[in-house]
Amino acid sequence: MSEDTDNNTVSVNPDACIGCGMCVAQCNEIFKFQGNSYAEVIKQPETEQELACAKSASLDCPTGAIVVKD
Repeated sequence: MSEDTDNNTVSVNPDACIGCGMCVAQCNEIFKFQGNSYAEVIKQPETEQELACAKSASLDCPTGAIVVKD
């Protein structure tokens, strides 16, 4: 794990998530559906590629439900 990813936290706000599936389709190593209602984080990014994917999903989320804290 690189130093740049050590302090990153990815989360999904279930109150904002509409279950569109964009994040799961784009980054299924980080996100999955919780039941049928909303996405959840199944693991934190461990590589630069996973972090980039999570950040991209955050930017593409139509409701801003995905948060990546550096």
